[in-house]
Amino acid sequence: MPETRAAGTLFLTIFIVSASALAYEILLMRLFSIVQWHHFAYMVISLALLGYGISGTFITLFRDRLFARFSRVYVVNILLFAVTVPTAFLIAQRIPFNAQEMLWDPQGTLWLLIYFLLFSVPFFFAANAVGLALSFYRKEISVLYAADMAGAGAGTLLILTLFYIFHPTTILQLLSAAGFFAAALAAYALKIRPFTTLTILFLTLLPFTLPTDMKEIRISPYKSLSQTLQIMGTRIADESIGPFGIVTVVESPFIPLRYAPGVSLRNEIEPPEQLGIFVNGEWSGVITRYDGERERLKYLDYLTSAFAYHAGNPEKILIVGADGGMDVLQALYFDAKRIDAVEMDATIVSLVKERFADFAGHIYENPHVALHVDEARGFVLKNERRYDLIQFALLDTYGGASSGLYALSENYLYTVEAFRDYLRRLRPGGYLSVTRWIKLPPRDMPKLVATAIEALSSMHLAAPQKRLMVIRGWQTATLLVKNGIVTAEEIRAMQRFCESRSFDPVYYDGMPPSEANRYNILERPFFHTAIQSLLTEPDFFDRYRFDIRPTTDDRPYFNHFFRWETLPDILSLRGAGGLYLMEWGYLILVATLLVASVLSGLLILLPAMTHGLAAKPGRPFGKSRTFLYFFALGIAFMFLEIAFMQKYILFISHPVFSAAIVLSAFLFFAGLGSAFSHRFIERAGYAKTLTYAFAAILLLALTDLVVLDLYYEKLVVLPFYAKALLTVVTVAPLAFAMGIPFPLGLSYLARENAPLVPWAWGVNGFASVISAIVATLLAIDYGFTAVILSALLVYGGALWVFPKRSRPTPPSAPPS
Repeated sequence: MPETRAAGTLFLTIFIVSASALAYEILLMRLFSIVQWHHFAYMVISLALLGYGISGTFITLFRDRLFARFSRVYVVNILLFAVTVPTAFLIAQRIPFNAQEMLWDPQGTLWLLIYFLLFSVPFFFAANAVGLALSFYRKEISVLYAADMAGAGAGTLLILTLFYIFHPTTILQLLSAAGFFAAALAAYALKIRPFTTLTILFLTLLPFTLPTDMKEIRISPYKSLSQTLQIMGTRIADESIGPFGIVTVVESPFIPLRYAPGVSLRNEIEPPEQLGIFVNGEWSGVITRYDGERERLKYLDYLTSAFAYHAGNPEKILIVGADGGMDVLQALYFDAKRIDAVEMDATIVSLVKERFADFAGHIYENPHVALHVDEARGFVLKNERRYDLIQFALLDTYGGASSGLYALSENYLYTVEAFRDYLRRLRPGGYLSVTRWIKLPPRDMPKLVATAIEALSSMHLAAPQKRLMVIRGWQTATLLVKNGIVTAEEIRAMQRFCESRSFDPVYYDGMPPSEANRYNILERPFFHTAIQSLLTEPDFFDRYRFDIRPTTDDRPYFNHFFRWETLPDILSLRGAGGLYLMEWGYLILVATLLVASVLSGLLILLPAMTHGLAAKPGRPFGKSRTFLYFFALGIAFMFLEIAFMQKYILFISHPVFSAAIVLSAFLFFAGLGSAFSHRFIERAGYAKTLTYAFAAILLLALTDLVVLDLYYEKLVVLPFYAKALLTVVTVAPLAFAMGIPFPLGLSYLARENAPLVPWAWGVNGFASVISAIVATLLAIDYGFTAVILSALLVYGGALWVFPKRSRPTPPSAPPS
């Protein structure tokens, strides 16, 4: 170890590199969601793990050569990390990759492969630096590992703060500069020539010298913002940053933007001037010019979402997803007395309340409007007020919804449990109104109806089918769920509303098929038939060509409709434009799994197999046990981490904060468990320590799972900081126990069958790369509980293959 005075400096370099690498991983998730779509976040996790996996094999295979030049190699790897952090992204911006072309253009898969290789490079160099230090300074491994994991946890929290302050490209520069600074500290700690150290320190300024055009984020030409900016005269009026991404406001002075989704063809009122709102390049909504003149808002009475105001006379209204305020204006048009508007994105709220307040007519300062910056589920549970109407805005873009780009989006607003929460906040006779884009064949609306029916049935309410009404226009459909039985007068109001606006009734109990499909004529009354069938035919879910099962908090993928048995039919329509039925988000996830598996096999497993299988015969930890044990650990750890990250999103009521808190807690306390593992082995031996660790994992994981499900409604009303603290307290013991099996197994393997160490690193890296994707695929079809239970079974398998008899005393130092 370096001298005492420099030891702390070296620890600091490990901390900075780990923090920067983890922050870079999360930043790439944000950048991919801007440039492409959010589902590339799953690819980023695999990219990072691929880089770390390759690094483990690389260090093991070339350990002697690397150790002979440790100081130089260590500093150079940190430097290369600093250089590749921005350059990998800049190069990727020049790659013509479009995920939606993958089915008909073979080059799409090639570009995806290049993406993988390119973005795994920075993680490879960061992992090299950390791995070299852990291997070289064996006696200080616990302290170095603590610095590594603490840095990773800090990086998670750091990036959250940076998202509030800086543009993503500026954060990219800051992380690169942090890498150069860490390299300079390393050069100082390892007594490299002062001139070299100062030169590296000077390079800290290099990332900030990039030309402006190189820092520009080039979003996909198929995203809404790119398409809108093609309109003559359109320009960006404002661009703001926040925790949810970049919010862009676009104005079009020559060709007016007009957003009235699904407006009746009988409408004669032109919408006022509007500004388009885009989040991460995707359409979000509009800010409408409002001067207080009510008649200018009459066009809002010609949307399917206006149906609730004609079915009854709601005065107290809750609007979920207020966005730029269009649904608030609709409520004001109908003289609502009390409007609670909930919007989670504070950046959008700020734009409407401040930057464009005069344009919007100060609607969020209207005495009838109370604005809440909050997550809808949390707000509903915390708020005791009851409403005449709970209105859901169109929360997805039409293009993204129709193409299946939201298939991987977990959405806790449209679940059975969520609907129960909403219905409990309705007054007797009140309505829950949900509007969705129309898809053919019908998918959204049948799934929405199925979810509503399941919620009503679980509340033991009589005749659930008599509490629903559905209408559709040419582009949107609206579901009304009543807190009570729909009356004959409400049905007549529905018929009058539809007739005067050329909308089509889709469902009310006892509706004759002849009423459907009169104005917006389809080949057959698909929507009416689908809803009627799911209400009357028990096997309809199994027979239907799409997945329209009710969505739950455990399986919150409302926009996932894909069924594998439908794939041949979709592909057969490839030449006839049938590919719009494909869910591109799901397809990209599967493609990512295939590419990750191939790359992992070639770059991790194959080198380990060809260079590291000279195993000692007759030892209890042979080739088969090594493969099964370390593969199981890689799968199980990631399964639990990802599943609990998703579970806590609902509890903390903020996706960004929950991911940061849970991930940082897992990293920190798993590292702590790894650091303490050798003390446990000294006292109890390998086999007993592993048994205790697995027993703790089983007990704690099941306890956390049960506590979250049973006490969610009671605990979710706590203040944010109390929920954050409770999350850390519940995650910490589980993560600590999960941090023990891997170093324990590696230590035992190094003692009993050292030539297999490279194989163990490679197998674990391979499992980690694919497990993030497999966990998501499993959760989409079977739910997060299934992922957690699968992880526990896999952990049990790892315990079963571990040698039962082992000497109790480990080596004096962990293996390199």
